[in-house]
Amino acid sequence: MNIRRTSAVTAAVASVALVLTACGGTANEAETDDAGINQESAVTVAWEAPLNELNLSSTNGNATQNAVIGYMLNSGFNYYDENLNLVEDTSFGSYEKVSDDPLTVKYTVADDTKWSDGTAFDATDILLQWAGTSAKFNNVQPETDEEGNVTNQAALDAGVYFDGTTPGASLISAVPEISEDGKSITFVYDKPFGDWALNFTNQFVPAHVVAQKTLDIQDPQEAKDALRDAILNADVAKLSPIATFWNSGFEMTKMPEDKSLVLSNGAYLLDAYEENQYLTLKANPDFKGKNKASVETITVRYIDDPMAQVQALQNGEVDLIGPQASADVRSALEALPAIETNNSVEGTFEHVDLVFENGGPFSPATYGGDAEKAKKVRQAFLLSIPRQTIVDNLIVPLNPDAEVRNSQILIPGSPNYDKMVEENGSNFYPPAGDVEKAKALLAEAGVTTPVKVRFAYNNENARRVNQVALITDTASQAGFEIVDTGRPAATWGTLLGTGQQEYDASLFGWQSTSTAVTESDANFRYSPERGLNNYGFYSNPAVDAALDQLQVSTDPDEQFALQLEVEKNLWADAFGTTIFQFPAIQGWNENLKGVDAITISPTIFYGFWNWELGA
Repeated sequence: MNIRRTSAVTAAVASVALVLTACGGTANEAETDDAGINQESAVTVAWEAPLNELNLSSTNGNATQNAVIGYMLNSGFNYYDENLNLVEDTSFGSYEKVSDDPLTVKYTVADDTKWSDGTAFDATDILLQWAGTSAKFNNVQPETDEEGNVTNQAALDAGVYFDGTTPGASLISAVPEISEDGKSITFVYDKPFGDWALNFTNQFVPAHVVAQKTLDIQDPQEAKDALRDAILNADVAKLSPIATFWNSGFEMTKMPEDKSLVLSNGAYLLDAYEENQYLTLKANPDFKGKNKASVETITVRYIDDPMAQVQALQNGEVDLIGPQASADVRSALEALPAIETNNSVEGTFEHVDLVFENGGPFSPATYGGDAEKAKKVRQAFLLSIPRQTIVDNLIVPLNPDAEVRNSQILIPGSPNYDKMVEENGSNFYPPAGDVEKAKALLAEAGVTTPVKVRFAYNNENARRVNQVALITDTASQAGFEIVDTGRPAATWGTLLGTGQQEYDASLFGWQSTSTAVTESDANFRYSPERGLNNYGFYSNPAVDAALDQLQVSTDPDEQFALQLEVEKNLWADAFGTTIFQFPAIQGWNENLKGVDAITISPTIFYGFWNWELGA
């Protein structure tokens, strides 16, 4: 599983028509359907950022705003319960480890598991997920210009490039075996993998649709069979367009005319999507799985501003919110009558990452390849970040127990966190920062000050605007000039992912989607190819080697030792710095029962099948 970046996209103020048609509530006298769902029951949820892709495993699709929608549209082999225990969903299918040496895992799809157009979900859908995330068939790599635009698209179209990566999938080089009935698929790993139970469990896209769009075959089963054969036979001519469509074919910012692009295999169907305003989900009448829809309609209304979310809840325009927490939001929310609230922490942490390969102030190439000089400049910049001040000013008012986070991998309060912080080298960077030490390092490096640092962040997020203001002040005292390259939420994510030539440091949050020990792999890995979330192009062979070992380790003590090895290198290399764990606050109409948010994605959408509307 990957860690998803959190961002926010500006949402237009909803029109009166939206308020009238998409508000929450229930009709007690309404008829119920065959599944027992009240046909007029509706819940409206406020969310900060709109859906932009339904392939959650592609580079663009790997984002929180997509994951929460995908959670309600699609099922999988397992899911987390409210205590973060992994629960197998046998109504979707089953999986079993059939051998330890070599590690061999078999997945079998249940007979009733189908896409919403009636096409069976089967082993070929899982096979496509492996092809898209294993890099098995990639024979070209993208090249980009200074603005992040791909410049060798013709070469990509002539070759094969799937842009999804996951640690587990890349450990499977042998082509998997598919059963004769097409219901089962068996993967043989090259080496042990401790998090194997989290591989190939969800995030699928319909293989027959990908094939229909790329192989000029209309019959769903024939199309799927052709795609299966293309993968099993490594047919480059067919895999090239398949890969191109898998990478971007499911991108959308509004309801597409082609409804085949929004198929689901889960509890809900995507019924409507107005760009930057709202999307509407309707209960899937043909869904046979365990976690069925409990209300007929869920509308997700996009409201970026946290206080505007509170206002919408107060006005009865939405039923459930999970806004970015602030003291004002908390006070306003807790003052509302007939509203339930919950305060906790999220599985997201704020951090600053630096870019290593863009010719900027943190790149060795800027100093004639002098890696030590570049490192001193990075260290000086990180020392100028007033982490304690940020926490005291912005987070403590929401969580009196909040503290500066000093681990790149472990959450404060989790097992081994204290031991990690004692040994990982983070003590080089005091929570309060150290301006004098930063100035001394710049002097040792012999660089001309002020050193210009282009700083990227979502400039429509109030908390991040405040953080950048605090950083700008102390950084200027240390000898740095912050060049504000913040972007509006709508374009911020693109800048982060592909615009490294335009920024040198970035401020954002990583959100956990699982409890896997290998989850941070995508953040720090460089070879054999860069991890999906390694936006700063950080590279350290020792880190890659430790991550390789962590993938195969099943012993908790060894796992911690390897995580510690990774962190020692990260802090020593001045990869970036951690700041705080996100405080969480949720609010919902007291008539909405069954809300039980969890710390990791999908947060407030967890357990939608338990939602009930009272009178």
